[in-house]
Amino acid sequence: MNKYLLGKGFKGITLWPFIILKYPWLKDDRLLINHERIHLRQQLELLVVFFYIWYFIEFLIRLLRHKDSHKAYLNISFEREAYKMESDGQYLNRRSFWAFLNYL
Repeated sequence: MNKYLLGKGFKGITLWPFIILKYPWLKDDRLLINHERIHLRQQLELLVVFFYIWYFIEFLIRLLRHKDSHKAYLNISFEREAYKMESDGQYLNRRSFWAFLNYL
């Protein structure tokens, strides 16, 4: 079912408070789970609804700039932080509040 919910090329999505994975075996993918946990923290910091508003607006700005939806997605500050730090399993223990601002 989840494989139909997620777009092509996406393995997971975080919709507070859930991490939705395309396939059940992805729960063992340490990098993916950490990436999505970073999004959970970002969403919590922005009281969830403001995260989605900011994400959408930033995506539109990046899309206008890059004229490519995949490049726009990769350049959203939330994604830049999550991709850069996904391999650091201890990142959330020392992450500062609103750290995504460093990736604007």
